[in-house]
Amino acid sequence: MTKAKVLRGLVLVMGYACVAIGLAHVLLGNATIPGAESAGPTIDSLGRFLGATFAGYGLAWLWAARQRPIPATVVRWLTAVFLLGALGRILSLAVEGRPDALQLFLGALELVLSPLLFWLADAEEKTSPAPRSARSETV
Repeated sequence: MTKAKVLRGLVLVMGYACVAIGLAHVLLGNATIPGAESAGPTIDSLGRFLGATFAGYGLAWLWAARQRPIPATVVRWLTAVFLLGALGRILSLAVEGRPDALQLFLGALELVLSPLLFWLADAEEKTSPAPRSARSETV
């Protein structure tokens, strides 16, 4: 499997997963967060708002997947946001202590996928032919 195919697959998975997770948070509220079922209306409101934001983040990944080639700059920016989330989890671990096992797993996944996505970001751009305006034309 080529780097370009791996990139396209990961970008699609990122998009669909983020949309699904975000919508689950919007629809189910605190029930989607292990240990937060009785966290109250303030945390429920925050979680549903952030769920909608996360679904929008997933739509940005899906938009990128529809481009030919997938734009490396967009992948890098979306990956930087993803990595920032992982760093936020590390900060929370340091300040608040060990979270639920699911949160630890997700943090580890974010730390593994981020460097991979940065490395693959330009895979399609490198294999795509130059746009017509960038080609030298002989007359």
